[in-house]
Amino acid sequence: MNTEQSDPDRPGTNPATSGADASEPGSAASGPTQSSGQQPSGEQDAAEQAEPATGDTAVRSPQPRKLLALLFGVAAVLLTADVLTKVAAVAALENQPPTKLFGGAVYLVLVRNPGAAFSLATGMTWLLALLAIVVVGVIVWLAPKLRSTGWAIGLGLVLGGACGNLVDRLFRAPGPLRGHVVDFVSLFAPDGSVWPVFNVADSSIVCGGILVVLMSLLGRDYDGTVHVRKKREDQA
Repeated sequence: MNTEQSDPDRPGTNPATSGADASEPGSAASGPTQSSGQQPSGEQDAAEQAEPATGDTAVRSPQPRKLLALLFGVAAVLLTADVLTKVAAVAALENQPPTKLFGGAVYLVLVRNPGAAFSLATGMTWLLALLAIVVVGVIVWLAPKLRSTGWAIGLGLVLGGACGNLVDRLFRAPGPLRGHVVDFVSLFAPDGSVWPVFNVADSSIVCGGILVVLMSLLGRDYDGTVHVRKKREDQA
């Protein structure tokens, strides 16, 4: 009986090569694959951290020392300006008639004020002095926690103005905690009848207070927290 033997030279008759060829697709398919649309875990974590958050988020500035320098720098400039202008006003306006400037829009006139800013709360000098000390203490305590440039400027203005008037209450006549504050700027009238007579410290306190209120209305806290209203997503 004739038996047909496989010829190794004929194509497809070698079992070893045919088995190897058949195993190649399987080995290629079994290799590790990664979807092109999937990010590595490290990049995905970085992307999640970079996404802006909605709602109330804490955005902290990494520059607390610069904010401290800004706050106390603004306060120092305003305090210096207030003290120097008061010294000049006393030297130039003592026992002198009001000086008219800008066609009567501004008058320079020396007034010694026992009250608060813009001649308010007259007769409560000691209480106002204690209040100024409390304000200064609160701002100094709050200063290391600042993470907002706007708050640093605003509180610096308030601090400089409060210190300026406090210097008068501590060191001017009639005595400590009872000293009268020097005012010398009057608007539209020489006697303060249109607008109370004021000084640089008063203006600084008002401007700083307005800035702090504005920052609060914009949802920005002193510690860097930003309050953002969540947007309603449209439902399909």
